[in-house]
Amino acid sequence: MKLLFIVNPGSGSDDTDFKTVITDFFKSGEHHFEIYELSGNHNQDQLKPVITASMADRVIAVGGDGTLKLVAECLQGTKTPIAIIPAGSANGMAKELGIPTIIQDALELAVNGEPKEIHAVLVNNELCIHLSDIGFNAYIVKKFDDLSQRGMLGYARAAWKALWSHHRMEVEINIGTQTIRSEAAMVVIANATRYGTGVVINPEGKLDDDVFEVILVKQYSFLEIFKIRFTNLPFNAEKIELFHASEMRITTKHAAHFQVDGEYMGKVRQIDARLLPAAITIIVKPA
Repeated sequence: MKLLFIVNPGSGSDDTDFKTVITDFFKSGEHHFEIYELSGNHNQDQLKPVITASMADRVIAVGGDGTLKLVAECLQGTKTPIAIIPAGSANGMAKELGIPTIIQDALELAVNGEPKEIHAVLVNNELCIHLSDIGFNAYIVKKFDDLSQRGMLGYARAAWKALWSHHRMEVEINIGTQTIRSEAAMVVIANATRYGTGVVINPEGKLDDDVFEVILVKQYSFLEIFKIRFTNLPFNAEKIELFHASEMRITTKHAAHFQVDGEYMGKVRQIDARLLPAAITIIVKPA
């Protein structure tokens, strides 16, 4: 096979030399590979020609959810499979798919795994393959981006800062003929089931069904927010509601923090989302 590795050297918190690790793994010469390192201000316009020119059989994203999102944007609508080497701070989608955290095992899966078509969600014209939200968690992502410390400890510090400065929103959610009005700490648009911390926010999520889920966290409770973000304790049903949708709109009274797949997108007052069936192909463990 011809393999193209897209490496984000800025991902995560360690100093792994991915070029050396990848080169050593493929020293037998059975497969051909190229390595492309992303620059600091990488974007789709820069990366898409590289992927097209490579004529790769598989493209491997080496980084976190943001790196995977970028590669997926470039390959959306094609049948070229995307493999994942988890090297970010949280690696939510890798955890969702059970991708090994040991690099050599992840490389083995990238070569020998099976392609699987999965759906995605278009959220305000941004491709979302994992989780998007407005409110508290998006504010954590913003705070995390401002910190020099990465990893889970960095997330914990960002959450602590956010707890003391974030306020609830007034939201209106429109799903088909249904309208929901509520105060909310956060609203999650969930293609997947869990955050990068491993916490399941969407127990009904499937990557290849005909809907995505909308999770409304209504009551601003420090305990409930920490449950959602950092524990596996059961949620209080009076404080959290779950809806299924293939298309929906959220409007807020005031501008709210917004993130997609771990990338902070600024503040918005409206979110439009719709399902994108069979949007990308991902390499997963053989059934």
